[in-house]
Amino acid sequence: MRNPPLSLYIHIPWCVQKCPYCDFNSHGLKSALPEQEYISHLLSDLEHDKTYVSNRQVTSIFIGGGTPSLFSADAIGKLLSGVKNTIAVSPTAEITLEANPGTLESARFNGYAEAGVNRISMGVQSFQNVHLTGLGRIHDAQQALNAILQAQNAPLNSFNIDLMHGLPQQSLANAMSDLTKAIDQSPAHLSWYQLTIEPNTPFYSKPPELPDDDTLWDIQAKGHALLEDAGYQQYEISGYSKPGFQCQHNLNYWRFGDYLGIGCGAHGKITDADNGRITRTVKVKHPRGYMDITRPYLDKAVAVEQDDLAFEFFMNRFRLVEPCPKSDFADFTGATLTEEQQQALHQAVEQALLQESAHQWQVTPKGRRYLNTLLSAFV
Repeated sequence: MRNPPLSLYIHIPWCVQKCPYCDFNSHGLKSALPEQEYISHLLSDLEHDKTYVSNRQVTSIFIGGGTPSLFSADAIGKLLSGVKNTIAVSPTAEITLEANPGTLESARFNGYAEAGVNRISMGVQSFQNVHLTGLGRIHDAQQALNAILQAQNAPLNSFNIDLMHGLPQQSLANAMSDLTKAIDQSPAHLSWYQLTIEPNTPFYSKPPELPDDDTLWDIQAKGHALLEDAGYQQYEISGYSKPGFQCQHNLNYWRFGDYLGIGCGAHGKITDADNGRITRTVKVKHPRGYMDITRPYLDKAVAVEQDDLAFEFFMNRFRLVEPCPKSDFADFTGATLTEEQQQALHQAVEQALLQESAHQWQVTPKGRRYLNTLLSAFV
């Protein structure tokens, strides 16, 4: 067993308003944004977590939310400077900030780049106002296009457009219109994913009318062909990029890498190769509790049970289009496949969900379509 590469996730929990489909740990902004106070707590949180770093450099940083672009460029600069003064960060690290396409935030893109951000991930979701209104987004289609133009003109290495499909009452033609508009903007990366109804959201308690399964499949199939024809390569289930522009932070997640998670409700995964243990951490969820100096930032730390290692590893690794080296399983889990698990893999090959060679496994297109079936054998 060995310690895998290490990333850092930073959670900023505030939004202007909560979207009805969102089950992330986000909170509508009801008063002044406590930028400096929260950054101070983030850096203190990181100080407590730096014992997990060992001798590794952080290879990517992802500032997510919430809406991190509510924070000023000066605040983001102070945050990143503090991170680099606390732990070792690779000089070539990918540093992503999630942004809302509202006019106020997009005007800050140059400042974010000067602060050290080299990749922007923009939550567009749709280029059609009727869908944006239905999704509870605070921007309109023109603001999204303006924000994309600002990202294109900022000194960034890459930018991503987040786009949803399978929206309420969306037709195939309507979904392809949205995707074509996104492709026309020529982002280096496109996250194209289906709207799902999650528990504890307004959409769950009062579900909208979604496209039927046949329409959803047609959208997925035609959209995939459209992206490939435009030169985008699928590298994970919902991730498409131009060659060389895959999201390195997400790749580390799916390759079963480690990540520190700081901020309200942030999750982390830490390997201790010396003791053969993998621990998942969760920080205090609510901002008031997180910024209460009388209590720890860590809410819970749970060791991954030996029986769960195969499921956790394959749940992540089989999202990727790239082959999985068989040696990664032992290297990153410290475990050995049981006879039952080996049989499950063999059956997946027989069902054409998986291809296998002497040194690697490769999920097939059919396996990606029926990923839950493939993974259920390891539960």
